[in-house]
Amino acid sequence: MVGQSPLDPRAGRTPVLLEPFVHQVGGHVSVMKYDEHTVCKPLVSQELSFYQSLPLAMRQFTPQYKGIVSVHLKRDNLGNPQLLASPSMQPEGCGRRDGAIDPSLAIWHKCAWAAGGDRALVTWSHSQLSKSFQDSRPGKLLLRPELQYRTDPLLEDANGNQAERNSSNPWGLRCHRQHLSRLSAKHSENKLHQFLLLENVVSKYNYPCILDLKMGTRQHGDDASEEKKARHIKKCEQSTSASLGVRVCGMQVYQADKGHFLCRDKYYGRKLSPEGFRQTLQQFLCNGNQLRTELLEPIVLRLKALLAVIRKQSSYRFYSSSLLIIYDGQEPKENAAPLDNHLHFQKPNCPTSHGTNPSRVDVRMIDFAHTTFKGSKCNHTTYDGPDHGYIFGLENLIKILQNISEGK
Repeated sequence: MVGQSPLDPRAGRTPVLLEPFVHQVGGHVSVMKYDEHTVCKPLVSQELSFYQSLPLAMRQFTPQYKGIVSVHLKRDNLGNPQLLASPSMQPEGCGRRDGAIDPSLAIWHKCAWAAGGDRALVTWSHSQLSKSFQDSRPGKLLLRPELQYRTDPLLEDANGNQAERNSSNPWGLRCHRQHLSRLSAKHSENKLHQFLLLENVVSKYNYPCILDLKMGTRQHGDDASEEKKARHIKKCEQSTSASLGVRVCGMQVYQADKGHFLCRDKYYGRKLSPEGFRQTLQQFLCNGNQLRTELLEPIVLRLKALLAVIRKQSSYRFYSSSLLIIYDGQEPKENAAPLDNHLHFQKPNCPTSHGTNPSRVDVRMIDFAHTTFKGSKCNHTTYDGPDHGYIFGLENLIKILQNISEGK
């Protein structure tokens, strides 16, 4: 039952230690890993209202809603804050298989908190980790060569360009650390917080390549203050949100020739021109060896299906929501090219892949804290017709991908 005290002896099961979600590429709200197939995020009533009344046609384009779980802050023996979810307070079927916290994960959380500061994330040496951590399932995941953080996040050179880093995307860890800092400063350890449990939409991918796109020509919600409204309008005017109805909010794409993810963040996306946006889409589809052209048709088909659904959603306004485009960076063996080409997307002679097997791609809408619709439990303005700003962004996105497919 949600609302039960975490100290209640009836709780029974061991609380679940929430981990940073290493594949969060955008947004400012921390998304955390609950188990292999479930993530969680702080509950916002407007987003909960959206998931509880989700139109049937939209369900294939959104994460599955799994319920609500109570979370509380707790400090470990060294005083480092961590978040614990109480399994007894959640719906059936969302628990971890082992139902317990792996003590070795404390090393990860200790490093994540002790790093401190936005310009120093976390670093470790394999020799510093316990044998139990190295042999554990979470440890094996975090010690994969392509999933190692360095002490520097996505830094820019003198020209404002972000270089490639030999790391996974640091954005999720940054959001996680900031969220812990805010909670520990404002609330006591025993205070319960409600979190949404949602499907981990990238759990089926070995090397998830993710493009997070902020959709629509307007990003502020109806409840935004005048100051926040003006700030968001300015961001839209100075980015591709105004000209294309879509802008890059974050990205990670696996580089097969180097064995790591190339990462971009929202600050990179805000600076892009329409041509820069097109080049970034092409970069997202290039694995360092070749342009994954076999991905274009299934992505476009999925986007067209979403467009048809959005056009029928009268009164819905998806302000500040994002769209994820996802595929696996691990190619089918018959499509894989030699790894000694060392070619990048900018090169005009970058070879293309024309696999015959349908590629596993996905398109999902996320982040509905500012979504409004007729019948919502939250007070807001009621709109008529579909979200034309969102539709404008989808149409341009489809057109650009089709031009890339045609070699334009």
